[in-house]
Amino acid sequence: MDLQLNGTRVLVTGGTRGIGAACVAAFLAEGAHVAMCARTAADVEAAVAAAPDGRLTGHVVDVSDRDAVTAWVDESAAALGGVDAVVANVSAIAAANDLESWRLSLGVDLMGTVSLVDAALPHLRRSGAGSIVTIGSVSGREVDAFAGPYGTVKAAIVHYTQGLAHQLAAEGIRANTVSPGNTYFEGGVWQSVEEDDPVFFAAALALNPTGRMATAEEIAAPVVFLSSPVASFVSGTNLVVDGALTRGVQL
Repeated sequence: MDLQLNGTRVLVTGGTRGIGAACVAAFLAEGAHVAMCARTAADVEAAVAAAPDGRLTGHVVDVSDRDAVTAWVDESAAALGGVDAVVANVSAIAAANDLESWRLSLGVDLMGTVSLVDAALPHLRRSGAGSIVTIGSVSGREVDAFAGPYGTVKAAIVHYTQGLAHQLAAEGIRANTVSPGNTYFEGGVWQSVEEDDPVFFAAALALNPTGRMATAEEIAAPVVFLSSPVASFVSGTNLVVDGALTRGVQL
């Protein structure tokens, strides 16, 4: 299937590892021009150097800094000649039930998403077929081991995104969420859990009837599809990608 992404302009936050890096790679494979950001300069430089055809640009941005996000979006839009799609991927992954975790989750996960969307909207309006995809989590859909700031804020992101879908539909801008289940990748949280708490890791793994966790590429694929013109009538959905991990019925 041709996703009709060749030549499109895409912004991805947190684009140097895990789900974000897989999204960047998938967009590039479809012929898109991508601007991504992350917090670590060396990782950004390495990702850009490894990308094909000079179609990837990268900047060091802390998404909790609203002014920095706005500047990055505007600079990227100018360099790319516009913006057709944005993917809000960054998470602080702050799971502890303490004030600092609440602050990080609200500042990075939620307000980082809001800042990206607010900055991108003028450019998406000019696109004529703009797309917003936010990254949620199964922890935002049901109470699990990550209840507290992480799960609460992920649920808020789903609500925010569905609100955007209704508010922007008449302008031709779509908004959807992809909510991954446990996703294993090098340098990710589940690799750390496997090394530091193998008992908890085994328990988490046993919850999934597939007997495994997702790969970052398996999450990126629906993100890229939802961002594409092929999904032109899909808006306001929360696509759970979890290998049947969650038990609740999504009506």
